[in-house]
Amino acid sequence: MIKSMTGFGRSEYSDEKRNIVVEVKAVNHRFSDITVKMPRRYSFAEEKLKSIVKDIAKRGKVEVSVLIDNLSEDDVNVRLNIPAARQYYKNLIELKQEFSLEGGVSLSLLSGFPDVMKAIPDIYDEEAIIECLSLPVREAVAKLDLMRIAEGAKLAEDIVMRGKLILSLAERIADQAPQTVQVYKTRLQERISDLLGSSLEIPEDRIALEAAIFADKSNITEELVRLSSHISQLEHIVTMSKEPDGKKLDFLVQEMNREANTIGSKANDITITNYVLEIKSEIEKIREQIQNIE
Repeated sequence: MIKSMTGFGRSEYSDEKRNIVVEVKAVNHRFSDITVKMPRRYSFAEEKLKSIVKDIAKRGKVEVSVLIDNLSEDDVNVRLNIPAARQYYKNLIELKQEFSLEGGVSLSLLSGFPDVMKAIPDIYDEEAIIECLSLPVREAVAKLDLMRIAEGAKLAEDIVMRGKLILSLAERIADQAPQTVQVYKTRLQERISDLLGSSLEIPEDRIALEAAIFADKSNITEELVRLSSHISQLEHIVTMSKEPDGKKLDFLVQEMNREANTIGSKANDITITNYVLEIKSEIEKIREQIQNIE
């Protein structure tokens, strides 16, 4: 069972102290990138919330938005930072003297500077607050995961379908391949006849040897077998695996593309070349789908 890396989840929590709204959005990313946006005074809970998300979303760019509406002030203390206020005041007076400015330093001006008046959580309530925040985050992430699973199922269905189409094209190539040797042999005979004329007898054993050399160089049996094996592994992962396998799938697609290129370069046949182009087109579509898999 594969999962998509994109999805959305939302949850709300409320008690007698606060209302909490959590939204979790996830998009594609090569690695795990989790960010939490919430009021600064609750930043002590950030790592715990990230760990909750990480347990579910192993890969992808995940943004967690936490909105908190306090119904009471039990979990918040407002602290006055006298040293910071003193520094601001000193600097303002220095500016006034330096530039001969009018006016004084008012309470409203001084109290508006960052960190002079600071709201911080009550240290004794941190664990309780973390638990309150964790509940809606877990629920939102669970909803996100359900969406990712549903989209993953659709991706798996599409990938399996395209894998079967590639196998069908590979079978046509396997049927066509033996004919390329006979075509080469016939063309070789015709070319020699054109060059030497019909009066000179062409050694059949020499023609057979050249055809055998061509057959050996253009043999694509190994490539077709490996391509089939890669498709089988691909189907197994997208239908049976319970691990985040996006990177493994990406590697398999690269190998599939490598085999297709080798078949195209060795076959020396226009019909096979056309089949290879179709295969590469389907591989590219699979690759695009895999970019969205965890």
